[in-house]
Amino acid sequence: MQLAKRVSALTPSTTLAITAKAKEMKAQGYDVIGLGAGEPDFNTPQHIIDAAVKSMEEGHTKYTPSGGLPVLKKEIAAKLKRDQGLDYELNEVIVTIGAKHGLYTLFQVILDEGDEVIIPTPYWVSYPEQVKLAGGTPVYIEGSESNEFKITPAQLKQVINEKTKAIIINSPSNPTGMVYSKEELKEIGDVCLEHGVLIVSDEIYEKLLYAGQRHTSIAELSPELKKQTIIINGVSKSHSMTGWRIGYAAGDSRIIKAMTDLASHSTSNPTSNAQYATIAAYSESQEPVEQMRKAFEERLDIIHEKLIQIPGISCIKPQGAFYLFPNVKKAAELIGCKDVDEFVEKLLTEVQVAVVPGSGFGAPENIRLSYATSLDILETAIERIKNFVESNQK
Repeated sequence: MQLAKRVSALTPSTTLAITAKAKEMKAQGYDVIGLGAGEPDFNTPQHIIDAAVKSMEEGHTKYTPSGGLPVLKKEIAAKLKRDQGLDYELNEVIVTIGAKHGLYTLFQVILDEGDEVIIPTPYWVSYPEQVKLAGGTPVYIEGSESNEFKITPAQLKQVINEKTKAIIINSPSNPTGMVYSKEELKEIGDVCLEHGVLIVSDEIYEKLLYAGQRHTSIAELSPELKKQTIIINGVSKSHSMTGWRIGYAAGDSRIIKAMTDLASHSTSNPTSNAQYATIAAYSESQEPVEQMRKAFEERLDIIHEKLIQIPGISCIKPQGAFYLFPNVKKAAELIGCKDVDEFVEKLLTEVQVAVVPGSGFGAPENIRLSYATSLDILETAIERIKNFVESNQK
């Protein structure tokens, strides 16, 4: 039987592909170090687990409203008020099955065939595929390395046309870890307001910021930008709850209602017990979040310094998330690789270090390394990469 065209055209996730290959080699007995993980290596804080268990014991194991428990939506609104000074009514919030599901559902309800969505590069691998699944067309703007992988208002103006429906802003960024300043967001926002472009603000890494950075949501910069923005967020990264699958979207009530209606015919509702766990995540102690952030910053400071000592590798120090995104084009050339993808393949097969090629993020000269693993493992991995490059120079 012939598959639908919309899935036949999908590009497989490079992150999942490299992870699968690393797992296969581990099963064969190889000592593989995987730096492809997009999730914290900390367990979910105990008080959050306890809240989920308590909800089960109290019988909260049934369907919930499609858009999420009202009490959770209230906590999300309180969190947005507390952290960004933003006011949202409950009908302006939907609880989703992870932030990824929030993005997918959003594109399904705002895009028609041929609508364009502007995606800055480097991008998270699922953005283009989700846009295409909704019948939209991805339009890429290069966030150059010389500008810390960020786009400019002038670049944005050049690609906006009558088909432009939305732009995705991911700050802090996956894969680069770069953060847009308040001024940069304001300038981009002004262009979007001028042309009526919806802003999709992916803020999933907001709690993982370093060197004294404070998260700024583009929605908090003015009432007009708030109306023009859909915030996407969740607890996966901030509270180490990747497997619980709880995210949310906040914004225009008409869009949120459409997303809720679609969810009622697709997923029914987010998992009940995970929602109760998320209530605890937002309403109780945030100390575990800060402890995790400090651990990531310590690792970043140590590993970044070691990484840039390797011949042919340069790397802008990220300001958030838990990824390094070094340019390894020169290192690949030094050892005779035709491109960075081959460099990545050899890293895995010859020294058993799994990283993700930047080609999957729209940046073929780079690789993504996650430092969401122990410092000992990270230092071993960097040492292997260093020895690999130095011993194979042509």
